[in-house]
Amino acid sequence: MSSVATAAAPNPALVFENLLAHERSAALRSAIELNVFGAVGEGPADAATLAARCSASVRGIRILCDFLTVIGLLLKQDGIYSHSPTSAVFLDPRSRASLHTAARFLGTAGMRAAYDDLTRIVRTGRSTLPGQGSVTADNPIWVDFANGMAPMMAPLTGPLGEIVLEGRTTPMRVLDIAAGHGLFGIEIAKRNPQAHVVALDWARVLDVAEENARKAGVAERYERLQGSAFEVDFGGLYDVVLLTNFLHHFDAPTCVGLLRKVRAALKPTGICATLEFVPNEDRVTPPMAAAFSLTMLVSTPAGDAYTFSELEAMHRAVGFRRIKAHPIPNSPHTVVTAAAQATDGSRGKRAPRASTRGH
Repeated sequence: MSSVATAAAPNPALVFENLLAHERSAALRSAIELNVFGAVGEGPADAATLAARCSASVRGIRILCDFLTVIGLLLKQDGIYSHSPTSAVFLDPRSRASLHTAARFLGTAGMRAAYDDLTRIVRTGRSTLPGQGSVTADNPIWVDFANGMAPMMAPLTGPLGEIVLEGRTTPMRVLDIAAGHGLFGIEIAKRNPQAHVVALDWARVLDVAEENARKAGVAERYERLQGSAFEVDFGGLYDVVLLTNFLHHFDAPTCVGLLRKVRAALKPTGICATLEFVPNEDRVTPPMAAAFSLTMLVSTPAGDAYTFSELEAMHRAVGFRRIKAHPIPNSPHTVVTAAAQATDGSRGKRAPRASTRGH
């Protein structure tokens, strides 16, 4: 029995915490918009000083900062507010690990609006967003994603690069599907000076990825491929194809169709590397990976957070072999690798089950 099923004693506070959860997200959004965490980063201060730094009222800042202290995002002692360990690392704009741009993206009105229709969405099983929701062709939301979510994705690039390359520095061609900010393909180019990366996405998104490649010093080995992953000619053959945070937007048959196209674009020795939120087979653990299904319910016509057995079946359906799960420590993400062809001695081997993941 999972830990979720072994509930504690009845607690009405849990009900109210969830009913009022919008207060937490609203307070965090406002603090970011007012640059409260940047102001605190200038040095611990009282409400009046922070109000001056933020060009806001003393009463408003005092109440907001007290609330942020209550929920663990600031510290307060003798009327002086300072960073908590979390806000210092992940919310102060000066921190290289700051998630303030990701928080802005996740907190936009467009991202929140669909949840007002959640009852109707649950009844119909489909998003009420216009067109195809977040996967509508050339949706401008992905430009915001590319600009805003890079800091959140950056810590995952190293582990994915290590898993994919396994120390190889030989010449290779890499296709980065739905490249977004481009950081995953860029990481491979940084680790392997002989890697050439082709980034596939919509034109305005590729502008962001190309700029990131320039900043990383790999622009001369970075190529644009504009269009839909389902329609554009991939122009293989590739040694590696990256599918990062993409399959979850679609139903299983659509994923299988794309994976068939991916395998056809790979060299016989090539591999496909998929980065996904992968819940355990019970679909309720670990919490963040499992909860991602609700995001897909609200924002896509048929997307989901797929278990490893589901992803494994999709890959096997088109001939991939040696399908393995590589959980990323301290992350809700898992890298799933699959070989275009089996090698001697590898046929019939099964990958480790998702339930062994160490999230």
